[in-house]
Amino acid sequence: MRARWVLPALITVAWLVLGAFAGPYTGKLSQVAVNDSTAFLPASAEATEVAERLKAFDDQRSLPAVVVAERATGLTDGDRAYLAGIAHPGRASPVLPSRQDDQAARVVVAVDAADPADAVEELRAALATPPAGLTALVTGPAAQVADLRAAFGGIDGLLLVVAGAVVALILVLVYRSPLLPLVVLLSGGFALGVASLAVYLLADHDVLDLNGQSQGILSILVFGAATDYALLLVSRFREQLRDTADRYRAMRTAWRATVEPVVASAATVVLGVLCLLFSDLKSNKGLGPVAAIGIGAALLAATTFLPAVLVLLGRAAFWPKRPAPGSAHPEAGGVWARVAGLISARPRLTWVVTALVLLLGVAFVPQLKASGTAQSDVFLGEVDSVAGQELLSRHFPGGSGAPTVVLARAARASEVAAAAEVTGVSTVEARGEADGSARFDVVLDDPADSEAATATVQRLREAVRAVPDADAKVGGPTATQLDTRRTSERDRLVIIPIVLLVVFAVLALLLRALVAPLLLIATVVLSFGATLGVSALVFNELLGFPGADPVVPLFGFVFLVALGVDYNIFLMTRVREETRGSGAREGVLRGLTITGGVITSAGVVLAATFSALAVLPILFLAQIAFIVAFGVLLDTLVVRSLLVPALALDIGRGIWWPSRLSRPDDRRT
Repeated sequence: MRARWVLPALITVAWLVLGAFAGPYTGKLSQVAVNDSTAFLPASAEATEVAERLKAFDDQRSLPAVVVAERATGLTDGDRAYLAGIAHPGRASPVLPSRQDDQAARVVVAVDAADPADAVEELRAALATPPAGLTALVTGPAAQVADLRAAFGGIDGLLLVVAGAVVALILVLVYRSPLLPLVVLLSGGFALGVASLAVYLLADHDVLDLNGQSQGILSILVFGAATDYALLLVSRFREQLRDTADRYRAMRTAWRATVEPVVASAATVVLGVLCLLFSDLKSNKGLGPVAAIGIGAALLAATTFLPAVLVLLGRAAFWPKRPAPGSAHPEAGGVWARVAGLISARPRLTWVVTALVLLLGVAFVPQLKASGTAQSDVFLGEVDSVAGQELLSRHFPGGSGAPTVVLARAARASEVAAAAEVTGVSTVEARGEADGSARFDVVLDDPADSEAATATVQRLREAVRAVPDADAKVGGPTATQLDTRRTSERDRLVIIPIVLLVVFAVLALLLRALVAPLLLIATVVLSFGATLGVSALVFNELLGFPGADPVVPLFGFVFLVALGVDYNIFLMTRVREETRGSGAREGVLRGLTITGGVITSAGVVLAATFSALAVLPILFLAQIAFIVAFGVLLDTLVVRSLLVPALALDIGRGIWWPSRLSRPDDRRT
């Protein structure tokens, strides 16, 4: 028996070695992340087909960077010579003056699409000291990629520091122990290292696609999930340490009691995010397995490393408030006992009022503007690509430097060129022929990422498709944005029902019932609707956001349903356990009382970690941060604390139908 410490010690040492090896890969993920437009292309869209066919015209796939310069009093010969003399890291056009006035000029530089950010940085460095009075900026698709990479540069450092600091602070406040938060953070750090190693290897060998959004979500998801799982085990371990003097027996009991809900929780999230594989967007397809790997790593660390370290430390892990054998369980009283008492007195009134409040939030869902935004609105701060586009639009057609591309059969080239002259098009220029196809570069009047440009591309597609036997296709930056938006809207309709079916199946297997899973899913969906409604008000009225990408509600749904069900899993598995020994009514009240503190702590931790995404100046991540953080808190503090227990009390044993727990043959009911 004295050798019982050997296995935990070996597990701990193995994790320390693995963590030391895998940890550095967290900082290497940006090396295999792709943040240009190809990372988000819809696989079967028209713009994607055009991008593939363009390889016949240009062996080296390029992306335009636009150098635009302005002098309010008019350009000088020195300004033009300065622009012509800049060393361009790519194929550059001549200096093109503005047709409207003599105050601006532009140079279009075609840079390697495989690594446009470095070329843009070289251009910006070359423009660092323009002649006095001349404003010179780099914009265009290549510059947007460079600015995205710079914005995502905080993922490896700032994001992890903020998330780690927030989690540490919450854990210290919850446990009032300096050692336990360190152990939990170490568990999350090891999980992130293992996940990063796996994702790095898979992305490096082109098995999955990784972009900055997926990278940021991975870090937050792993830290949040690992901490949630740790809190459940730590709480149960501390509870058992009050019932027995043997720390090994206490951990064995705690581990067995928590492994089922933790595995079920992880399975729910893993299967939920893997539903993103049904998406037609490369970015969504990549996020599914990346997030699943992260959850798997968090589960592995929480069920192996954490129990091993805790059993070695024993009661010392909770110093200075060590749980003594025979001491009172603080969960038996306090705020959650009072909440249980209030719900017990009026369960039907509680769930009716709570549901009505949530429905009030749902009423604002139609105000959520999720039909897409301009690419320039992606950034929350000021960046050169946006400022440069504004400068460019003042003096040139907005689509200059980022033309829409039309491909058609060469035999119908003249008819297609004529048809392309629709409202919103500035110029149509033939660019040659290859493989029997003619190429036209179509410059739009409006900026390539604007809503007006999107409308023009829709008209353009209708016009060129009407040319008989032309097989005309429209691609380019604006068409890609349009196809991405439409694909995102399609993905919502396809993926959301699949997620609901998957989550229902997991809950039915775990709870061995049909009524309870339906009830839990309904409450989480109601919570999600209320979250979207509140988010619409916050985004529109408080923050003044220009809108949201169509993928934002989808990501919010996937994460909130999967993560929101987690807390109901933690609650209802304990309620099921207590019902076996105490009857249906007492089981609900005891389950709520005992799990109230730990589930609330877990919800606060997860909400705080997702909030850390807001430190990155990206609109999409800021919106996901708010939706998930607010939704998790709503699930934790309202749905799991009031709505679900009140419904369970009102329904009684019928909630467990058709399992044996639904049969009224227990005298203790």
